[in-house]
Amino acid sequence: MPSTEKRLKDKVAIVTGASRGIGREIALLFAREGAKVVITARNKELLDSLAEEISQIGAQDCLSFVLDVKDSQKVEEMVDKTLDKYHRVDILVNNAGITRDGLLLRMSDDDWDEVLDTNLKGTFFCMRAIAKVMMRQRAGRIINMASVIGLIGNAGQANYAASKAGIIALTKSVAKELGSRNVLINAIAPGFIDTEMTQALGDDIKDTILKSIPVGFLGKPADVAKAALFLASDESSFITGQVLTVDGGMVM
Repeated sequence: MPSTEKRLKDKVAIVTGASRGIGREIALLFAREGAKVVITARNKELLDSLAEEISQIGAQDCLSFVLDVKDSQKVEEMVDKTLDKYHRVDILVNNAGITRDGLLLRMSDDDWDEVLDTNLKGTFFCMRAIAKVMMRQRAGRIINMASVIGLIGNAGQANYAASKAGIIALTKSVAKELGSRNVLINAIAPGFIDTEMTQALGDDIKDTILKSIPVGFLGKPADVAKAALFLASDESSFITGQVLTVDGGMVM
């Protein structure tokens, strides 16, 4: 008979950008798999709703923090408060991210800075704060949310592509630094996932996107969450510095 043991039983997992879409699905799946989940986002109302939902899953503990990952001091405070309650952090999922799309010649300094500061610098701040904890533990998993756009680029998304390509390079570099301490660091590069962002696209754009995906349909947030669960679990104990694309074959 297959094992009924939960794959993240008693693990402490932080998920940033958890209020909606992929981050929300990851937080819920981790809770169902036995983790004590710490969720962060900028939207308090959505965060409170998710915290309530998590608390009803097997009576799992849940901490929530209204957090802008661009603020390194607030990131450090979030980690400290997590340690005060749970005394360890086993998993970090850096999912917080934004887009401010526009063609290069029309892109403002603010649009560039906001995307790079949130997506790339925010990931760096969270990794730096958690690395100290995981190195002392001599164990930990960090999962960074990249994108297929960071692998292939996309017109009108120079800032977003640069941030996600930077996350991939950051993942590989820090994986080399921390591997000897059993801190494993990987990235997930989702393709087009059925979220609020893609639902707002016009039918013509959706048709063009679908033609670029060999399987012929958009992914679901759950598809990305399952990949994150694999990388967070003991099943990936010999994997680090890798980029797992979840894209229906779009990039191959």
